[in-house]
Amino acid sequence: MESSCLDLALEGERLCKAGDYRAGVSFFESALQVGTEDLQILSAIYSQLGNAYFHLQEYKKALEYHQHDLTLTRTIGDEQGEAKASGNLGNTLKLLGRYDEAVVCCQRHLDIAKSIYDKVGQARALYNFGNIYHAKGKNICWSGAEPGEFPEEAKIALRKAAHYYEANLSMAKELGDRAAQGRTYGNLGNTYYLLGDFQSAAAAHEKRLQIAKEFGDKSAERRAHCNLGNAYIFLSQFEVATNHYKRTLQLARLLKDRAVEAQACYSLGNTYTLLQDYERAIDYHLKHLVIAQDLNDRVGEGRAYWSLGNAHTALGNHEQAMYFAEKHLEIAKESKPRDTIGEDGFFDLLSRFQGNRMDDQRCTLDGQSHLSAQSPPSSTLPLAEEKSISGRDPGHFLELLASSQARRLNDQRVSLSHFPGLRLSISNPPHIPSTSSTDQAQSQALISSADTPHTPSVYSHLEASTDQPEGDEVFFDMLVKCQGSRLNDQRCAAPSSTTKGPTVPNYDFFSLILRSQTNRMEEQRVPPPTGITQSKPG
Repeated sequence: MESSCLDLALEGERLCKAGDYRAGVSFFESALQVGTEDLQILSAIYSQLGNAYFHLQEYKKALEYHQHDLTLTRTIGDEQGEAKASGNLGNTLKLLGRYDEAVVCCQRHLDIAKSIYDKVGQARALYNFGNIYHAKGKNICWSGAEPGEFPEEAKIALRKAAHYYEANLSMAKELGDRAAQGRTYGNLGNTYYLLGDFQSAAAAHEKRLQIAKEFGDKSAERRAHCNLGNAYIFLSQFEVATNHYKRTLQLARLLKDRAVEAQACYSLGNTYTLLQDYERAIDYHLKHLVIAQDLNDRVGEGRAYWSLGNAHTALGNHEQAMYFAEKHLEIAKESKPRDTIGEDGFFDLLSRFQGNRMDDQRCTLDGQSHLSAQSPPSSTLPLAEEKSISGRDPGHFLELLASSQARRLNDQRVSLSHFPGLRLSISNPPHIPSTSSTDQAQSQALISSADTPHTPSVYSHLEASTDQPEGDEVFFDMLVKCQGSRLNDQRCAAPSSTTKGPTVPNYDFFSLILRSQTNRMEEQRVPPPTGITQSKPG
């Protein structure tokens, strides 16, 4: 029966590595149904189930198994496993919008990594910190404001993100991990972009581009060129931006990504509009239109019609401009009111910035073990109660203290029934397979794939005193306190997918056009000659 659980888990692992996470989950869940007495194997199953659900974007289920894993790793005294479990829990909480709790988990990850001198773990924790603060800042920014003009709360979060990315970058350089440096440069560039520091953003993305070329990573290279184009648009270096968008278009075609190809055409059309080269702008907007129609992207099709109408208006082709305006109006009537582009609202439209840019840069999970624990009830008495107790007679105080300590031990005692898939027998305690067992190599492979180290004397940890170290109590108390701020973290919902079609980039150029037009008007403004005063009409 034991080998059956292990065999099911190994098949689940194989399927997940092949990218079939749904089938992998089915095998892992079946393994838990069979059950196991081996706590290390159980921890590995929890870890990989959490990762599989994470990939399937079922974050609440991922959270559930990450919590089981963190509880189990803490129970068996596996510090490295606890650190990684805390990291995975933090990543999952981030995607659920529970940023304060995610920060607590990442801090736990970082603290343990430092205590066991694990520099790789420290680097990962710093990177996760940056991702959490970046996501928090970006969540606050979903207001249509331009980069660099966000609320102060968002800027604070984004500055923290930059700080942690810089710290991660230093450690990645120390470890000689070029791949990690590339990911961090990309995220750092996106953070500087949102902060309005476009020069620093461009410098970071140039480094990202260089490393992507070293590894022959065409997808990362494509993203870097696109991000560079966006940064140079805000630096008003439109020709430079055009070169990067053209390279983006070439790579999108090489990768056979039609949606990204359309986005590049859209970006080029709008950049040539800024350069007042309307003939080229029309050419790229028509290419965008064709792909949008092929992909049934009505939002993208509507944007293409509107852009074409404006380009023809600038050229004086009023009949063609009217045709495209009418086509846009047809699509606008199908859309929700916040998706329509009225004549007065054209220049005010700004798509949500950086919507899934972090998705592009996200480091993929590699089957490591990271999960987490449900917070035990706080054992400390409220301050008001402590003050009232101190005024009573000593005998009564000692009775209360003894009662409190008894409750505290009960609160912290580990219940093995909380672990799904744990199969206990009266005669045999939970065990780790012996080294002479035939299944030892297979089980160790499963555990290693989840990065859960082998810990001896597991059962002795369960039967020993369950008092937790002071640091653990603080950790879980912080988690409990963070629950109170969840509504604040979740106050801004991400825009629905209907606001943008697959052929429209996450950024948009309408505000850029407005900014460019405004600057040109200012440059052409002529001050009145000196000595001449303007009189108000009587």
